[in-house]
Amino acid sequence: MKEALSSSFYDFSAKSPAGKEIAMRDFEGKVVLIVNTATKCGLAPQFEGLEALYQQYKDQGLVVLGFPCDQFAGQEPETNAAMEETCKVNHGVTFRLTEKCAVNGEHTHPVFNYLKGKLPGILGNRIKWNFTKFLVDRHGKPVKRFAPITKPAKLEKDIVDLLNK
Repeated sequence: MKEALSSSFYDFSAKSPAGKEIAMRDFEGKVVLIVNTATKCGLAPQFEGLEALYQQYKDQGLVVLGFPCDQFAGQEPETNAAMEETCKVNHGVTFRLTEKCAVNGEHTHPVFNYLKGKLPGILGNRIKWNFTKFLVDRHGKPVKRFAPITKPAKLEKDIVDLLNK
């Protein structure tokens, strides 16, 4: 954890559902919203709200990254390819998704170790549930964490504030 805290957000990367590297460095100068997602979760309707934010603000510098996770009640049972297709067909998702990953425990994705270290939640360095959201400013600084039940529309003011800085 100590290593993650001393790193920069831009030092990390993730893999797309097809296994292609997604470097966080590619998002320098952008506002990044990172969300752990699950297609079978009761909160899955948030995909539409996340997509709406992305469509409205992508040209101003918003990036939305969905990190699918199957650690909460098995709510992301799909393969990476099937999950990506479900997000597109059922929820209209065009923002980027990563391959499935862990957000808690021994195999936590480094991006989530970093974000949780910078912005601990009610459970400290744990993610409570699917659709926990992290907002990262244009300089790679994690600035705000949102609870799973926080609807994407409630993030709009914070996103606009960061886009306007």
